Amino acid sequence: MKTLWTVLLAMVLMFAQAIIGSTLPLLFLGRTSPLLSFFGPLGITLTALLFVYLIRRFLDRRPWSSLGWRKPWHIVLGVFAGALPILAAYGMAMAVGAGTWVSVDASVLLGALPLGAVVLLLNQAFPEELLWRGHVFDSLSQRLSPRAILIITSVAFGSVHVFSQGSGTTIGEKLLYALMATALGFAAGAARVRGGGLWMAAGVHLGFHLGMRSVPMKPESFSILLVLMAIGLALAGAVLLRGQGIARPNPRASDQAVA
Repeated sequence: MKTLWTVLLAMVLMFAQAIIGSTLPLLFLGRTSPLLSFFGPLGITLTALLFVYLIRRFLDRRPWSSLGWRKPWHIVLGVFAGALPILAAYGMAMAVGAGTWVSVDASVLLGALPLGAVVLLLNQAFPEELLWRGHVFDSLSQRLSPRAILIITSVAFGSVHVFSQGSGTTIGEKLLYALMATALGFAAGAARVRGGGLWMAAGVHLGFHLGMRSVPMKPESFSILLVLMAIGLALAGAVLLRGQGIARPNPRASDQAVA
């Protein structure tokens, strides 16, 4: 029952932190202010930090350190692990006619990536991973094996994306989008297992978004692209899990300040 409660609460908070965090800057900035593009995502991250802190302090009573804050450079490794399968999926989509190249100014595209990376990190990658591969992963590790946690968190994370704005227009596309998000959750969870903490998982999530935004492609078949991305992310997760022995329960792992 506690496992179900932990997961359901995370599903609710995922929407709550996005709505509340992005709304708070409107109290100080106008709706047309260009600063909203930064302070909106910053508000989401700060709200997520507050929510997770309160849950761990007063409900789960879990140490903050067990989220895994050391070695932040692991985020770079995660970015590569998350971006490569997406770049490969886009390349294959164009090769099979499921996408067409769109001509853009490469200097403009590349110049927008650094600021875009910061916004994406604050808007989705960090706050969502803090919640799922941070808090939920650590909370469930007290009583479940890493394999069970990977399955539960990946499916739960993917299912909430049925309601995502980017989930497509048809029922089939919405379901495929949820499947792709499940694969993203699996890859991020594998990064949590591999890296021992939060940063590599956040990097995988960030790399996923950067990969999509760095290829100027118009999808001709969104469904095929989603399937290719899901396959690529699942393979990336499998590579990250090699030699990790995820079937063995490790109840003490979440009590340690992992690297």
